[in-house]
Amino acid sequence: MFAYLQGVLQYKSPSLIHLDVNGVGYELNITLQTFSKIQHAEACRLYTHLHIREDAWTIYGFADETERDTFRKLIAINGVGAGTARIILSSLTPQELEQAIFSEDIKVLEKVKGIGAKTAQRIILELKGKLALPKTSGEIIAGVHNTVKDDALIALVNLGIGKAIAEAAIKKIPNSQELTVEELIKQALRAL
Repeated sequence: MFAYLQGVLQYKSPSLIHLDVNGVGYELNITLQTFSKIQHAEACRLYTHLHIREDAWTIYGFADETERDTFRKLIAINGVGAGTARIILSSLTPQELEQAIFSEDIKVLEKVKGIGAKTAQRIILELKGKLALPKTSGEIIAGVHNTVKDDALIALVNLGIGKAIAEAAIKKIPNSQELTVEELIKQALRAL
């Protein structure tokens, strides 16, 4: 509904701001990451997400689109609500979260308040391959256990195929270790 709001900051706290947009005051819930970027600003543009529930309409504001997109992916996970997603993004930057998911580091997620082992595993399972891979100086960091099968699985999930279905299709392919990622993806798509 709202892509972003741009205006003058009337009130700031680490979790909530009031933004005056041409005489209309909007209350936005923010993360600590966003607060650290806008705390000294008098005016700003925040990318927004309108969260509608039976009992409330809540606007969440983010300093950049990457953080907003990560928030949206988090709230799409069963058991992760808007409050939990905001806590995660207050504790970790989107890049730190991407790195934890890419390396399947459950311990990083468990350090976030309210995240247990099962929720951390669910977040990793659901977001693996959906977030951009971590980059350092323009190069993708290769995982220690990264294989052709893993790369093909990530690509299939990014194409919208369920992880379990994609894994089953890859397992059906004989001599998959000898194929390139592209060949494996093509054969897996045919096996679906």
